[in-house]
Amino acid sequence: MQAMVARGVGMALVPEHREDPLPGPDEVRIRVEACGVCRTDLHLIDGELPQARYPVIPGHEVIGVIDTVGRDVNAPGIGDRVGVPWLGGTCGRCAYCLGGRENLCDTPVFTGCNRDGGYATHMTARAAFCLPLPISDYPDAAAAAPLLCAGLIGSRALRLAGDVASVGLYGFGAAAHILAQLLRHQGRPFYAFTRPGDAASQAFARELGAEWAGSSDESPPEPLDAAIIFAAAGELVPSALRAVRKGGSVVCGGIHMSDIPRFPYRLLWEERRLLSVANLTRADGHDFLEVAGRARIIPHVTPYPLSDANRALQDLRLGRLQGAAVLLP
Repeated sequence: MQAMVARGVGMALVPEHREDPLPGPDEVRIRVEACGVCRTDLHLIDGELPQARYPVIPGHEVIGVIDTVGRDVNAPGIGDRVGVPWLGGTCGRCAYCLGGRENLCDTPVFTGCNRDGGYATHMTARAAFCLPLPISDYPDAAAAAPLLCAGLIGSRALRLAGDVASVGLYGFGAAAHILAQLLRHQGRPFYAFTRPGDAASQAFARELGAEWAGSSDESPPEPLDAAIIFAAAGELVPSALRAVRKGGSVVCGGIHMSDIPRFPYRLLWEERRLLSVANLTRADGHDFLEVAGRARIIPHVTPYPLSDANRALQDLRLGRLQGAAVLLP
């Protein structure tokens, strides 16, 4: 197998040739068709994820076909097409797992973080944590890959925001452009906030149906019911709180965010809520992928060869992408 490997903090990924991995008793081996490039991968490279181990193969938005199964695996089977998300395993025993909140497991395993991921031609994954992704719904693996994290996190963030009408999306990247399509399918108006001067992203948001698109330092034309922050910028939290009406919610959708600056209590008062999203559950994955297929949500992707993973990451870091980057082995 070929892989791009993160050997340490702050280091560029390096190509490696390895023996094809063998699945454990409860695992499957997957021939990778596509792997999305996520901002979390930048946090991994920058040393901002305390749970990371190095060296590691990044990548947790994986689409592929199973070519080998472990001895205890009954399903999925050889030839099945699956998606492999961020949550790669849980203990199944802690209070969170037993209470239906496995996304908060005390000893989780994360794909492409403390378990090798999909920046490779082959990978292994625990069978029980693979998500079915029929080729009939998404014949193009590259278009499906961003659903496995950007889509899932956006969907979970929206659920935490509650049954709201208008939604503000801060940071119009991979997650926001997928969630925008879901909101449009549901008939809910959304408002897009981008970095000041990012006219291209604002135009992209309007193409996807935004009621309004502007800079993150601007106020929307009317108060919002909820705001979801996908940018890793803590200074957006006070801005989002200012933008939501009484009783509104602000949901932070990233695994890492810079420090939130001090803000006056009046921004939180009147029963506004400030929440964070942590990982996802397998139920989240099954539910969202079913809805995404029915709603014909198609991520906008820019493909890169696997060997160009460093270029894809740099383009993501510098904001050169509209939608999501995807690596193709």
